[in-house]
Amino acid sequence: MKKTNFDHYLEEQLHDRAFAVRFEHSGEAWDVALQIAALRQQAGLSQKELAKLLKTSQQQISRLESASYEGHSLSMLRRVAEALHARVRVIFEPVGNQTEMHVAERPAEYGTKRRAKKCV
Repeated sequence: MKKTNFDHYLEEQLHDRAFAVRFEHSGEAWDVALQIAALRQQAGLSQKELAKLLKTSQQQISRLESASYEGHSLSMLRRVAEALHARVRVIFEPVGNQTEMHVAERPAEYGTKRRAKKCV
């Protein structure tokens, strides 16, 4: 398939790391929005009807179904899933070929005793 001007432009922009990160994040938000809208439609509910079930506003449901919205909370996603007879799954995937994990602090070693500090 022949590349369009937009394809060439996007390719060029993706060389900018900050743009590439924003572009990837927008894809994640788009996935969430599409899934919520599809589940709601499969359930035969309007945004207003789903909002009533969740005791929230139609505007909030509209935000959740917007590809530009990134304020999804896990608790709200759980409420939506429960109302639509679904479940929430969050998956973290390694980026590229990175396999090393980064943690804030080392895990505690079990079976070792802590030594009391001597007061001098």
